[in-house]
Amino acid sequence: MRAPPLIALLALAVVGSGFGLYWWNARAGQLPPGLASANGRVEVERIDIAAKLPGRVMEITVREGDAVARGAIIARMDKAELLAQRAAAAASVRRAEQAILQAEAQVAVRQAEYRLSGVELKRGMDLARTSAVPASEVDRRKAQNEVDAATLQAARANVGDAQAALEAAKAQLLQIDTNLAETDLTSPVAGRIEYRLAHPGEVLAGGGRVATLLDLSDVFMTVFLPTGQTGRVAHGSDARIVLDAAPTYVIPAKVSFVAAEAQFTPKAVETADEREKLMYRVKLSIDPALLTTYRDYVRAGLTGQAYVQLDPAAPWPDRLAPKLPTAPAHANR
Repeated sequence: MRAPPLIALLALAVVGSGFGLYWWNARAGQLPPGLASANGRVEVERIDIAAKLPGRVMEITVREGDAVARGAIIARMDKAELLAQRAAAAASVRRAEQAILQAEAQVAVRQAEYRLSGVELKRGMDLARTSAVPASEVDRRKAQNEVDAATLQAARANVGDAQAALEAAKAQLLQIDTNLAETDLTSPVAGRIEYRLAHPGEVLAGGGRVATLLDLSDVFMTVFLPTGQTGRVAHGSDARIVLDAAPTYVIPAKVSFVAAEAQFTPKAVETADEREKLMYRVKLSIDPALLTTYRDYVRAGLTGQAYVQLDPAAPWPDRLAPKLPTAPAHANR
């Protein structure tokens, strides 16, 4: 049974318009020579805020999602035990200082005894020439002078021991002060708290994590390119990132890393056909100054399409010209 001519013409028009739309989209998605594209996921460098020493968490000053400045206190650990150790170490320092004074006083006494026995020995030797004193007396005085010399040397050695003990006590005090400073867990960079992993009152082992921090100055997208394209990628090459969540914006980036060895691409990144090929991991980093301006927009895990300039002379199409949202108010402060 033949279809009515009107229905056939409508069907042909629909098919033709669909093919035209497909052809237009394919043409719009084409890249000029010298550019490559791949899909990827935005990643943010994570930093674990962890306790150096075992102890009890006294306070956590942040919540998940809070923005923190570099050096900001994230948590405080219990320092009562360390304060007691510091008091003992400070007492050891004072004791060592007193021991040095006593040892130096002993040196002064032994020096006086050594000088006196030396004078008596000389006088005895002078008298022995006139037979005023027997030779045995001279021998006795000589032996006493030698004993005094040895005693003086031992007293000087005691001063060295006391000084070494003072240095050890000061080193112990410095170590305790260093540990006390570590009880305030601070942020090494400006960033955003991703997770709180502990609560006040919990006892953590050394290295126990309190929170996870996102470093908003180190944001990048990892993509995988085949050998033919990777060989043309230079460190510092221009790149563009278009996020699926914000397809109207084009984020400028730079190639900051190219893997030295090929690998099979992860299942979550590429299609099954592409996973059968060996690919190279390429890291596209966003300018930290740009990240500072748009820090409130930074999100880890966002998917998107990346474009890499393989030829420095290759022009960027107009649709990939950098385009960013209006800078937030904080960027002008």
